Amino acid sequence: MKALKERILRDGRCFEGGILKVDNFINHQMDARLMMAMAEEFVCRFEGERIDKVITIEASGIAPAIMVGYRLGVPVVFAKKARPSTMQNMLTTEVFSFTKGRKYDICVSGEYLCEGERVLFIDDFLANGNAAKGIVDLVHKAGATLVGMGFLIEKAFQEGGALLRDAGIRTESLAVVESLDNGQIVLRD
Repeated sequence: MKALKERILRDGRCFEGGILKVDNFINHQMDARLMMAMAEEFVCRFEGERIDKVITIEASGIAPAIMVGYRLGVPVVFAKKARPSTMQNMLTTEVFSFTKGRKYDICVSGEYLCEGERVLFIDDFLANGNAAKGIVDLVHKAGATLVGMGFLIEKAFQEGGALLRDAGIRTESLAVVESLDNGQIVLRD
């Protein structure tokens, strides 16, 4: 997606350890127009699929997921990183956070992720695929069907994309980062 790629090259910053910082327009301060344009792109890419619900993980995936859900006219549910005492029929799984360097449980209510639903996962980044694997597990536990996964930015130099595609999961990324070596952002054409 041209607008996203241009914005990454203009405003993105890279740090040691393969970290791409886009917090000034995606995951801290958000560019709502760009978010809507990215949602439109996902709607086009998944056109023809029956999607009953959009799912994501808090917190950075919520904004793009809501935009996609709005455009599709379907509810959006997000997996929580803390177990609320009021949640009924809780489905849980463990994920490892690359950014935070620790494991944590994510959970979603079985009231909001149900058997027979066809769900689309939307998130900001695809790196090692840990969050995505957690969502696959939650969808499976619920008896729902994963239609596919959409990511704003994929880091091709990490294994997540290959793992998902090798598992037969439809994976769509709007911008693919080939490298962040030497502080230089290199995107796939």
